Amino acid sequence: MKPVVALVGRPNVGKSTLFNRITKSQDALVDNLPGVTRDRNYKDAVWDDVEFTLVDTGGYLSQDVDDFAAEIRFQVNQAIDSADAVVLVFDRKAGPSPFDNELVQMLRSVKKPVFYVVNKVDGPHQEHELYDFYQLGIENLYSVSAAHGYGVSDFLDELVKAFPQQEPAISKDLIKIAVAGRPNVGKSSLINRILGEHRLVVSEVAGTTRDAVDTIYQEDGQSYLFIDTAGIRRKGKVREKLEKFSIIKAIKGLERCHIALILLDASQGVTEQDITIAGYAHERGCGCIFLFNKWDLVEKDRMVSRKYKDELRYAARFMSYAPILTISAITGQRVKKIFPVVREVYNQYNIRIGTGQFNRILEKAVRINEPSMVKGRRIKFYYGTQVSSGPPTFLCFVNYPKNVHFSYIRYLTNQIRLETGLDKTPIRLFLRQRTGSLDQFNFGDKRPSKKHRSKKR
Repeated sequence: MKPVVALVGRPNVGKSTLFNRITKSQDALVDNLPGVTRDRNYKDAVWDDVEFTLVDTGGYLSQDVDDFAAEIRFQVNQAIDSADAVVLVFDRKAGPSPFDNELVQMLRSVKKPVFYVVNKVDGPHQEHELYDFYQLGIENLYSVSAAHGYGVSDFLDELVKAFPQQEPAISKDLIKIAVAGRPNVGKSSLINRILGEHRLVVSEVAGTTRDAVDTIYQEDGQSYLFIDTAGIRRKGKVREKLEKFSIIKAIKGLERCHIALILLDASQGVTEQDITIAGYAHERGCGCIFLFNKWDLVEKDRMVSRKYKDELRYAARFMSYAPILTISAITGQRVKKIFPVVREVYNQYNIRIGTGQFNRILEKAVRINEPSMVKGRRIKFYYGTQVSSGPPTFLCFVNYPKNVHFSYIRYLTNQIRLETGLDKTPIRLFLRQRTGSLDQFNFGDKRPSKKHRSKKR
């Protein structure tokens, strides 16, 4: 396992900026508003060929200044307990505070390396301002500027030296799963139920999760990376700048996952926004599984499950491939059934179809239902091949690609599903103008060419 490093500190000291600097990413939200980061945010980093996992935490406050202060304290303590090293970040501009002193006292009992970093030191001319922090009883301070990079390399040199020496672990490839949906449908509750611990902040207040949070989990020898995304509201209800950033990050979370779990609130039924979110995942080529959460709140009768599924199938008919499950994150009902379906979708998502097999499928489909005419000429499909997986993506060479109706592309996609059994993954089919002589693969017209007809005479 990679060493885990937890970044802790009071609000607005620059933890997320330092997180982004070290991980060379923009995965942590950065804003002047204190308290932006609430959950733990995980990402891998590398320094001097040493790999480790960095954890960004919410701003620590000992007093309940808002509804989330107690939850954030719990998250910070969890991060410290699970880390191999802890980095306490101070703010040079604000100077030492009682909250800093409280954190220092708390970390004195931690039996693991602790690094004390003074952020917002923009150069040697500000180094003298570190002396105020020695009153906290700290022996070694590291001066850095997370925004500009000053001192960060020297600090990282010392950090990686403190990691315990471990044998490199060999693990299977991660299946990346994004948990997406409207605000307050139970995304964080589901991940907490799966992990068996209170890992993410859960609240009845809509919009609690702002970062896209990454969490690793293992089940039956397979590793999964869960990405808990912020709830995606309708555009008309997105007002705050910060919330707009959260929605952008939620969509980016969909872009880097293999499979999206689209959560719906069963107590509210299928909404227009549920279908919009499903469309985001579909457009990005994610494997998808629909989950009706809060199923424990639904009044049951013999046909209720069929009614819900039929309504969703009609509203999201462009995603007929996506399996549908009914679960309850609170009670745990059928949550374990998610993983067999995830593995089945993932296997189809990454499948490869040989060129010979694909062309036989294409030839049969064109023979059963020929494409339309264009200005008196038949559209011809010459040959095709799979160009990538994740999702399965096929390219066909055609004489008039721009004139192939979308309904015919949908017909060919359905034929591919029928012949290959790929009923649980999105399939992409692209058309391209042919180049060169490919007459031997012409499925649209079986008549001999003019050249051959003239020889027969």
